[in-house]
Amino acid sequence: MRARYDEIADWYELEFLAGQGEDDPLEVGLALTTLLGPGSGPCLEIGCGTGVHAETVRALGRTPVGVDLSGEMLRYAKPRLPVARANAERLPLRDASVPAAVAVLVHTDMPGYPDVVREAARVLEPGGVFVHIGVHPCFCGGFADRSDPAALVVRRGYRESGWTTDSWTDQGLRDKVGAAHWPLPDLLSMFLDAGLVLDGFTEGGGDSPLQLSIRARKSS
Repeated sequence: MRARYDEIADWYELEFLAGQGEDDPLEVGLALTTLLGPGSGPCLEIGCGTGVHAETVRALGRTPVGVDLSGEMLRYAKPRLPVARANAERLPLRDASVPAAVAVLVHTDMPGYPDVVREAARVLEPGGVFVHIGVHPCFCGGFADRSDPAALVVRRGYRESGWTTDSWTDQGLRDKVGAAHWPLPDLLSMFLDAGLVLDGFTEGGGDSPLQLSIRARKSS
């Protein structure tokens, strides 16, 4: 099966990511460092893409391993961390087998994200941590227009979950591969429905935040 990101993997790695340079406009590195924190043992990155977050995980003392559906994205990831091609809704890991898992900027790529969160809960050890870092559901989506840097325009549509390619820019991902949207209550409920305990939150990326991150734990 060919994944959507197979078609844009070269553009994503060589143009989209390279164009950001050392900048981190969504403050992803800060969110990942703050919510995941220092530790040891394997940390599973669900939807690891080209593996660009592996070094941040490694700097926390953890051992990054990744899974992704796109073989073309994994071609870039392989030099950065051990990887496997797999569907995130059916992770190829045993129950209670990892102390930590992260999903970084991928929930909008996964229409079955509620199942992904349940899978993350399944593979976590008791007391393990799952960190979700995602675009902010209140301020990013097909309903949000950021074409004017000084004014975020939020149109009707926030409360409508679903899939869209509507975007205010042709320099991002939504117009190329589409994106799923869940209102904030639906997103938070996914963690509760999976039996996880919400444990921390951060926002980042400006006064109208581009990013919302969540830390959840599996009950001991």
